[in-house]
Amino acid sequence: MEEDLGRFESLERIVARLRAPDGCPWDREQTHASIKPYLIEEAYEVLQALDDENSEKLCEELGDLLLQILLHAQMAREAGEFDIDDVIRGIATKLIRRHPHVFGDSKAGNAEEVALEWEVLKQEERREGDSLLSTVPKGMPSLSYSHSIQRRAAGVGFDWRELEGVLDKLIEEVRELKRASTLQQKVHEFGDILFALVNVARWQGVDLEEALRLANERFCRRFRYMEESCRARGKSLSELSFDEQNALWDEAKEKAEG
Repeated sequence: MEEDLGRFESLERIVARLRAPDGCPWDREQTHASIKPYLIEEAYEVLQALDDENSEKLCEELGDLLLQILLHAQMAREAGEFDIDDVIRGIATKLIRRHPHVFGDSKAGNAEEVALEWEVLKQEERREGDSLLSTVPKGMPSLSYSHSIQRRAAGVGFDWRELEGVLDKLIEEVRELKRASTLQQKVHEFGDILFALVNVARWQGVDLEEALRLANERFCRRFRYMEESCRARGKSLSELSFDEQNALWDEAKEKAEG
């Protein structure tokens, strides 16, 4: 009987077979370090499928991401460190521990109460002397990292009391950038502006990384429309004056998707 490829155990065996001595030469020579870029790439491809609202593509990309997890677990198993069962057991245990309002006697009436309880439980898990921010991965994209450390600080009360204060801080940072005279000062102040922008986004419930990614996509769509329009008219975009380019940009905003 053919193996049911829809079962998790089947995929686990396939990955182990690829890593076996008589398996795939490419898969066998990979290490945790060598496949790190693929983990990031696959995660972003999942995000792209979500942005495109393409369920078929999302299914495929989640599979590719799952493969990366299984490869890392298989490498760890071969080194005698842990295996995929330990990974699953660890996250299952953590989910139960961090949801006492579901699996225990604690009560949480809304999402805000759940988030507060989550932070308290995470703080109890930290080793004595560890910073609240120490477990935020420094390899995250800078905007996401900024959002995470701000959210954690806010979880213990270090936060503005109202949005007005957050917006005033952003305006203050822009003014400081205007006064900066050296490149070093400009780098410093521009960083403060970005940090303040992340805070504004957090207060508004906006994922700034996603917002910027979508803005980049809109720009690319509209710019491609400008290029195609010029080609249809037998012109080059660089031949247009700045005012003509702006007029074409406005046309792209109306007619290009997004």
